[in-house]
Amino acid sequence: MIGNHNMTEPHEIEYSIAFTTQEQAEKCALYLLAEEQKISLFQDEESDAVEWIITIYVYMEPEYSDIVDLEQWFTKIAEEHGGEYDGWGCMAYVYDDEDGYEDEE
Repeated sequence: MIGNHNMTEPHEIEYSIAFTTQEQAEKCALYLLAEEQKISLFQDEESDAVEWIITIYVYMEPEYSDIVDLEQWFTKIAEEHGGEYDGWGCMAYVYDDEDGYEDEE
């Protein structure tokens, strides 16, 4: 358990790959879709450099060895398509009551 998060439960883990051109990002996105991955593609307008980001969403139990395996796979895919693997993360949702809704005042 990390904080209030049960890490033995499946979570949607987000892995990111960064590209300097839209064309490279689109080619990689098509490859990932052919590999049946759930993705999003966007231009990072907050970055100092022009950067296109693919986020891959994997619903899984966050086991260390599985995360490392996926990191290695996404790193290889990034390199093959001229991009750079940019890490992973998991969103946490905090609710105020048992129903999952915050009280409205």
